Amino acid sequence: MQNFPTKLYQAQQVRELDRIAISQYGIAGIVLMQKAAAAVWAKIQQRWATIKSVCVFCGAGNNAGDGYLIATLALQAGLDVCVYSLIDIEKLNGDAATACQIYQQAGGKITPFSADIPLTSPLIVDALLGTGLAREVSGNYAQAVQMINHCKCSVISVDIPSGLNADTGKIMAYAVKADVTVTFIALKQGLFTADGAEYCGEIVFAGLDIPPEVFQTVSHSAERVEKPLLPHRNRNSHKGSYGHVLVIGGEIGFSGAARLGAEAALRTGAGLVSLATRAAHANVLNVGRFELMCHPVEKVSELQPLLAKASVIAIGMGLGQQAWGRALFAAAISQPQPMIIDADALNLLAQTPRYQTHWILTPHPGEAARLLNCTSAEINADRFAAIKKIQATYGGVCILKGAGTLIFDGAEMFISTTGNPGMASGGMGDVLSGIIGGLLAQGYSLIEAAKMAVYLHGAAADFAAEQGERGLVASDLMPMIRKLVN
Repeated sequence: MQNFPTKLYQAQQVRELDRIAISQYGIAGIVLMQKAAAAVWAKIQQRWATIKSVCVFCGAGNNAGDGYLIATLALQAGLDVCVYSLIDIEKLNGDAATACQIYQQAGGKITPFSADIPLTSPLIVDALLGTGLAREVSGNYAQAVQMINHCKCSVISVDIPSGLNADTGKIMAYAVKADVTVTFIALKQGLFTADGAEYCGEIVFAGLDIPPEVFQTVSHSAERVEKPLLPHRNRNSHKGSYGHVLVIGGEIGFSGAARLGAEAALRTGAGLVSLATRAAHANVLNVGRFELMCHPVEKVSELQPLLAKASVIAIGMGLGQQAWGRALFAAAISQPQPMIIDADALNLLAQTPRYQTHWILTPHPGEAARLLNCTSAEINADRFAAIKKIQATYGGVCILKGAGTLIFDGAEMFISTTGNPGMASGGMGDVLSGIIGGLLAQGYSLIEAAKMAVYLHGAAADFAAEQGERGLVASDLMPMIRKLVN
């Protein structure tokens, strides 16, 4: 895998980087375009070395200019090249017009796009729409995108799949589903979350030799979470050195959720893990995992001694929203220890909102919608805006789960790119909460524990999915977690 930069940017920030490189460092726009085209062509040669023809779809802006220069390189290499333009090329201006002229001077032909064009080439270059897209795709652009998606050709997108919002990662009504996306200058945050995780395919980064000084003048909007390296343990340490996690949950019928969270905390390295749960199953929850200390708790007075001993509290896994869960929730959130609020605890918090600085919230989009009193569709329309609003309302650190999980502490935004669709099964979130608890117990800050846990959780699932994504279950992650934290 390519060694990506960690910093991510919004579209406007990348345009500013581009502007500074041109205006202050004397790099001509057409030169940047030529470098972009060369990067795409290099990837085509590497991945589709034997193709004899290529089809290029060009729109109206600089993205189209990249497309014309890619077509020129293909033509010079002896390929049969078809270029379809969605606009009258006389309307092109600036560097895009120059690129079009270069292609024509090389002998290239341009065909106006129509609904009945034949797509017979094995590869399509998507140079329709760039990162400046601000409205839904419609008209002949929508028609072209659908045509590309319905053909059986491979697709490489230039900078971003056409129709994908560079800032939110959502498709704008229609978007090209690419096999490869070659993106330029800086990584756009929308490539790594929401629909971007599915529509970009393999992401290739080309920096276009922009001077490092350019990046010192423009702030980034987010960072990718990188693989954590946990330090070696002190040989003179003991179980008390690594904290005591108290997991509260496991209403009748949901005991497995609490057990998964508790075991994940153990596998992450917590020194001690206690589980406060219903008396009906407390004596069997540690079967097969004898190290768990399971306590029957039917009323708050039985929970208080356990709260006093805990260094970290994780509440919500299988907690339920009935009287028992509500009473334990009310008692737990008044405590000063670092805590994880998950699952039913999030739903209870949504009913009685409060602001705390010492907790980590772990909503999926449905829970996030309840926290903000909106719909899941509204959450998914702009995950970045949603997580910022949750954190501003409830405090602490928020983890918004999903493809390209987001982590935000009120100051910095992070995106984790580990994980896979096999995680779409019950219990995965419980495991994440347990990992967070185990890391908090070992002394990591809220934000560090959140970042590390999300990465490790997804990476463990990726290892487990080597045998296939379908049928992957939460407990499959346990041995992988232990390997990763070591």
